[in-house]
Amino acid sequence: MAEPDPARWLLLIHQIPPKPGYLRVKIWRQLQRFGAVAIKNSVYVLPRSEQAQEDFQWVARAISEGGGDASTCEARFVDGLSDDQVEALFAAARDADYAQIAEEARRIEGEPARGEGLTRLEADVARLRRRFGEVSAIDFFGAPGREPAAGVIAALETRILASREPGARASEVRREDYRGRVWVTRKGIHVDRMASAWLVRRFIDDDARFEFVDAKGYRPEPGEVRFDMFEAEFTHDGDRCSFEVLVDRFGLDEPALCALGEIVHDIDLKDGRFGRPETAGIASLIAGIAMEHRDDDTRLARASAVFDDLHAYFRRKAGDRRRDDPHRASEGPR
Repeated sequence: MAEPDPARWLLLIHQIPPKPGYLRVKIWRQLQRFGAVAIKNSVYVLPRSEQAQEDFQWVARAISEGGGDASTCEARFVDGLSDDQVEALFAAARDADYAQIAEEARRIEGEPARGEGLTRLEADVARLRRRFGEVSAIDFFGAPGREPAAGVIAALETRILASREPGARASEVRREDYRGRVWVTRKGIHVDRMASAWLVRRFIDDDARFEFVDAKGYRPEPGEVRFDMFEAEFTHDGDRCSFEVLVDRFGLDEPALCALGEIVHDIDLKDGRFGRPETAGIASLIAGIAMEHRDDDTRLARASAVFDDLHAYFRRKAGDRRRDDPHRASEGPR
């Protein structure tokens, strides 16, 4: 008889008395700090780990000492909620946290970066960086909002640096230095990572190899290049998605890629900045690829065909029918 799959989750099942009133708030804050999410009013879940077990034990003790009841258990979902749906709850919770950080970062973008204003800006950015670190520590499944928030903070840090060193900016890089490399990004690729990988293989290195990894705690190997993940060589920068950053850093300034960048930006960041008429349909197509195919190599292959055709469409639309593209790594089979 086959062994059952190991339990992926830890549950905290509790009942808190109505008084004292502060106890419920205290427990809620503890659970938020640990990154737990609610699947019922009195049932919270964490991915199973020794740390999660210890965290829930502390909460259970506090509940018991306050006159309530609490139990923890290992669990597998066999009906009703699926593992994917539980992961989506964690992603939604962390996305909300990242959205608050990004909103605050955008609010202080207009602060002066000189004199006392620079001192205040540095303090605000340091506070946001600490908060980002706290959220990242409980981002168990790499929520999509992580990269945009990191990018806005990084842009503020770059602005602070530039105020001390006039003219400081990200320099353009040479394609020759990035050929024969392994490009690494987070598992579960969606539009920005799909488009960025397509761009790398189409315009930078047609033999580029890709690895899709768990982002949390990943340590890059020599020769690897990370993209669209925390502390990557190429990732969100300010209000630009990773695709836009790659286009800029590698000097790929043709109109067709600019059009694609605007579409990828609006799908990824959901800010409606460019409002191109093609965006909604392409967003649905990308979502369909992600829903139908769990394997990242398959997702990339399907998306690459889409971006090949979109690129051809925008080149023709822009009247750019040149056969010899100076930025293209190869026109041969991929």
